[in-house]
Amino acid sequence: MAESPLVEKYLRLTREALAKVRVTPPARSFLVGASEDFLSMARAYLADAEHFAAKGDHERALAAASYAHGWLDAGVRLGLLDGGDDDQRFTLYK
Repeated sequence: MAESPLVEKYLRLTREALAKVRVTPPARSFLVGASEDFLSMARAYLADAEHFAAKGDHERALAAASYAHGWLDAGVRLGLLDGGDDDQRFTLYK
């Protein structure tokens, strides 16, 4: 099956977002676990998206990439992850 430009776009954006985020809470905070959970979910969904894309299953690839990015975006919005001031990849509060 041919590659989907839309899937490739969202895989790229999600990879960039994942590379950019950092855990925000201090090392001894209870929230570090939540931050790591958000990152773990994003990595797992991104891996799924890449798997589906490689198989030519563009619908599932796009859905999984969207979930991956959603975990990152929610983590940034909640303050569990730091995405810098990047309002192109994340929905910032202010």
